[in-house]
Amino acid sequence: MAANDKDNKTTKKDDAPAKEAPKKNAILEEDEDMDAGDLILANERVSIPLNMQNAKFTRSQGNLVSLTLKKDDGEEEFFERVVVLRAFPITNPSEFLSVREPDSKKMGRGKEIGMIRYMSDFDEATQKLLLEELDRRYFSPQILKIHSVKEKFGYSYWDSETTAGHVTFILNNPFSNIRLFEDGRIFINDIDGNSFEIADPKKLDAASYRKIELYL
Repeated sequence: MAANDKDNKTTKKDDAPAKEAPKKNAILEEDEDMDAGDLILANERVSIPLNMQNAKFTRSQGNLVSLTLKKDDGEEEFFERVVVLRAFPITNPSEFLSVREPDSKKMGRGKEIGMIRYMSDFDEATQKLLLEELDRRYFSPQILKIHSVKEKFGYSYWDSETTAGHVTFILNNPFSNIRLFEDGRIFINDIDGNSFEIADPKKLDAASYRKIELYL
Protein backbone atom coordinates (compact mmCIF):
# COMPACT_ATOMS: atom_id res chain seq x y z
CA MET A 1 0.00 0.00 0.00
CA ALA A 2 1.38 3.38 -1.00
CA ALA A 3 2.49 5.43 1.84
CA ASN A 4 0.25 8.29 2.74
CA ASP A 5 1.20 11.49 0.99
CA LYS A 6 1.25 13.17 4.36
CA ASP A 7 3.76 10.61 5.57
CA ASN A 8 5.89 10.89 2.42
CA LYS A 9 6.11 14.70 2.59
CA THR A 10 9.12 16.08 4.30
CA THR A 11 8.18 19.20 6.09
CA LYS A 12 10.91 21.83 6.05
CA LYS A 13 10.78 24.61 8.47
CA ASP A 14 11.13 27.97 6.75
CA ASP A 15 14.19 29.86 7.81
CA ALA A 16 13.29 32.67 10.16
CA PRO A 17 13.73 36.03 8.47
CA ALA A 18 16.93 37.82 9.49
CA LYS A 19 16.32 40.38 12.14
CA GLU A 20 16.91 43.89 10.93
CA ALA A 21 18.93 46.25 13.04
CA PRO A 22 16.62 48.56 14.89
CA LYS A 23 16.24 51.82 13.05
CA LYS A 24 16.70 55.10 14.81
CA ASN A 25 13.65 57.20 15.05
CA ALA A 26 13.96 60.05 12.55
CA ILE A 27 12.89 62.55 15.20
CA LEU A 28 15.54 61.25 17.59
CA GLU A 29 18.17 61.55 14.86
CA GLU A 30 17.11 65.13 14.26
CA ASP A 31 17.26 65.84 17.97
CA GLU A 32 20.76 64.40 18.16
CA ASP A 33 21.88 66.65 15.29
CA MET A 34 20.34 69.64 17.01
CA ASP A 35 22.08 68.77 20.25
CA ALA A 36 25.44 68.61 18.45
CA GLY A 37 24.75 71.95 16.85
CA ASP A 38 23.73 73.44 20.16
CA LEU A 39 27.00 72.26 21.67
CA ILE A 40 28.95 73.92 18.87
CA LEU A 41 27.01 77.16 19.23
CA ALA A 42 27.46 77.05 22.99
CA ASN A 43 31.22 77.12 22.48
CA GLU A 44 31.06 80.06 20.09
CA ARG A 45 31.51 83.62 21.29
CA VAL A 46 29.67 86.59 19.83
CA SER A 47 31.91 89.62 19.38
CA ILE A 48 30.52 92.79 20.97
CA PRO A 49 31.42 96.50 20.87
CA LEU A 50 33.76 97.38 23.73
CA ASN A 51 33.64 100.73 25.50
CA MET A 52 34.28 102.37 28.87
CA GLN A 53 30.94 101.10 30.18
CA ASN A 54 31.52 97.38 29.65
CA ALA A 55 35.28 96.89 29.36
CA LYS A 56 38.02 97.54 31.91
CA PHE A 57 41.61 96.88 30.84
CA THR A 58 44.35 96.39 33.44
CA ARG A 59 47.96 95.27 33.57
CA SER A 60 48.38 91.73 34.87
CA GLN A 61 51.19 90.52 37.14
CA GLY A 62 52.90 88.96 34.14
CA ASN A 63 53.02 92.40 32.44
CA LEU A 64 50.21 91.38 30.08
CA VAL A 65 46.83 92.97 29.39
CA SER A 66 43.83 91.67 31.33
CA LEU A 67 40.16 92.43 30.67
CA THR A 68 37.12 92.54 32.94
CA LEU A 69 34.01 92.36 30.75
CA LYS A 70 30.65 93.45 32.12
CA LYS A 71 27.79 91.60 30.43
CA ASP A 72 24.29 92.90 29.75
CA ASP A 73 22.91 90.97 32.72
CA GLY A 74 25.38 92.66 35.06
CA GLU A 75 27.66 89.66 35.50
CA GLU A 76 31.39 90.09 34.98
CA GLU A 77 33.77 87.85 33.03
CA PHE A 78 37.50 88.08 33.69
CA PHE A 79 40.21 87.36 31.11
CA GLU A 80 43.68 87.03 32.60
CA ARG A 81 45.20 87.75 29.22
CA VAL A 82 43.83 89.27 26.03
CA VAL A 83 45.46 90.02 22.68
CA VAL A 84 44.89 93.37 20.95
CA LEU A 85 45.16 93.46 17.15
CA ARG A 86 44.75 96.22 14.60
CA ALA A 87 42.29 95.63 11.77
CA PHE A 88 43.99 98.38 9.72
CA PRO A 89 47.51 98.70 11.16
CA ILE A 90 48.72 101.21 8.56
CA THR A 91 45.74 103.32 7.53
CA ASN A 92 43.80 103.40 10.84
CA PRO A 93 46.12 102.27 13.66
CA SER A 94 43.91 103.68 16.44
CA GLU A 95 40.56 102.43 15.16
CA PHE A 96 38.89 99.02 14.88
CA LEU A 97 40.98 97.22 17.48
CA SER A 98 40.14 93.54 17.85
CA VAL A 99 40.38 92.20 21.41
CA ARG A 100 40.81 88.43 21.38
CA GLU A 101 41.55 85.47 23.56
CA PRO A 102 45.13 84.24 23.06
CA ASP A 103 45.82 81.35 20.69
CA SER A 104 46.47 77.97 22.30
CA LYS A 105 47.38 74.47 21.17
CA LYS A 106 44.29 73.06 22.85
CA MET A 107 41.68 75.57 21.68
CA GLY A 108 43.34 76.79 18.48
CA ARG A 109 42.92 80.37 17.31
CA GLY A 110 41.64 82.65 20.04
CA LYS A 111 38.07 83.90 19.64
CA GLU A 112 37.30 87.59 19.32
CA ILE A 113 35.79 88.98 22.51
CA GLY A 114 34.93 92.36 21.10
CA MET A 115 35.94 95.32 18.95
CA ILE A 116 37.06 98.79 20.01
CA ARG A 117 35.79 101.28 17.42
CA TYR A 118 37.88 104.23 18.59
CA MET A 119 40.73 103.91 21.07
CA SER A 120 40.12 107.57 21.98
CA ASP A 121 36.79 106.53 23.57
CA PHE A 122 38.82 105.23 26.55
CA ASP A 123 40.60 107.23 29.24
CA GLU A 124 44.28 108.15 28.93
CA ALA A 125 45.50 105.37 31.23
CA THR A 126 43.72 102.71 29.14
CA GLN A 127 44.93 104.23 25.88
CA LYS A 128 48.51 104.14 27.16
CA LEU A 129 48.10 100.49 28.16
CA LEU A 130 46.66 99.54 24.77
CA LEU A 131 49.33 101.49 22.89
CA GLU A 132 52.11 99.73 24.80
CA GLU A 133 50.62 96.38 23.83
CA LEU A 134 50.18 97.44 20.20
CA ASP A 135 53.70 98.90 19.94
CA ARG A 136 55.12 95.67 21.29
CA ARG A 137 53.19 93.62 18.74
CA TYR A 138 53.58 95.96 15.77
CA PHE A 139 57.25 96.77 16.05
CA SER A 140 57.96 98.86 12.96
CA PRO A 141 61.29 100.71 13.07
CA GLN A 142 61.85 103.69 10.80
CA ILE A 143 64.54 103.55 8.15
CA LEU A 144 66.95 106.46 8.47
CA LYS A 145 69.54 105.50 5.87
CA ILE A 146 69.86 102.82 3.17
CA HIS A 147 73.46 101.63 2.84
CA SER A 148 72.95 99.22 -0.04
CA VAL A 149 70.41 97.23 -2.04
CA LYS A 150 71.57 94.09 -3.87
CA GLU A 151 69.62 91.79 -6.15
CA LYS A 152 70.54 88.10 -6.06
CA PHE A 153 68.68 84.96 -7.17
CA GLY A 154 65.38 86.81 -7.39
CA TYR A 155 65.68 88.33 -3.90
CA SER A 156 66.48 91.87 -2.83
CA TYR A 157 68.95 92.28 0.05
CA TRP A 158 68.77 95.55 2.00
CA ASP A 159 71.33 96.96 4.38
CA SER A 160 69.97 99.88 6.38
CA GLU A 161 70.19 102.06 9.46
CA THR A 162 66.97 102.31 11.46
CA THR A 163 65.65 103.68 14.74
CA ALA A 164 66.29 100.15 16.08
CA GLY A 165 69.91 100.17 14.91
CA HIS A 166 71.67 98.54 11.97
CA VAL A 167 69.29 96.12 10.19
CA THR A 168 69.57 93.89 7.14
CA PHE A 169 66.45 92.36 5.58
CA ILE A 170 65.34 90.51 2.45
CA LEU A 171 62.45 91.16 0.06
CA ASN A 172 61.20 88.55 -2.39
CA ASN A 173 59.46 91.12 -4.61
CA PRO A 174 60.22 94.79 -3.87
CA PHE A 175 57.54 96.09 -6.23
CA SER A 176 54.85 94.20 -4.27
CA ASN A 177 56.27 94.68 -0.77
CA ILE A 178 57.13 98.38 -0.91
CA ARG A 179 54.01 100.52 -0.62
CA LEU A 180 53.74 104.28 -1.00
CA PHE A 181 50.74 105.88 0.73
CA GLU A 182 48.95 109.10 -0.11
CA ASP A 183 50.42 110.87 2.91
CA GLY A 184 53.93 110.17 1.58
CA ARG A 185 54.89 107.38 3.97
CA ILE A 186 56.54 104.20 2.68
CA PHE A 187 56.07 100.78 4.25
CA ILE A 188 58.29 97.82 3.51
CA ASN A 189 57.43 94.22 4.41
CA ASP A 190 60.24 91.66 4.37
CA ILE A 191 60.08 87.87 3.89
CA ASP A 192 60.01 87.32 7.67
CA GLY A 193 56.89 89.44 8.16
CA ASN A 194 58.74 92.44 9.62
CA SER A 195 57.64 95.96 8.70
CA PHE A 196 59.78 99.03 8.18
CA GLU A 197 58.63 102.60 7.69
CA ILE A 198 60.07 105.61 5.93
CA ALA A 199 58.07 108.50 7.36
CA ASP A 200 59.26 111.06 4.80
CA PRO A 201 61.33 109.69 1.88
CA LYS A 202 62.44 113.18 0.87
CA LYS A 203 64.27 113.58 4.19
CA LEU A 204 66.57 110.70 3.31
CA ASP A 205 70.02 111.52 2.02
CA ALA A 206 70.27 111.63 -1.78
CA ALA A 207 71.96 108.23 -2.10
CA SER A 208 69.37 106.50 0.09
CA TYR A 209 66.49 108.14 -1.77
CA ARG A 210 67.80 106.95 -5.16
CA LYS A 211 67.85 103.35 -3.87
CA ILE A 212 64.21 103.42 -2.77
CA GLU A 213 62.98 105.61 -5.66
CA LEU A 214 63.51 102.78 -8.14
CA TYR A 215 60.62 100.83 -6.58
CA LEU A 216 58.10 103.64 -6.17
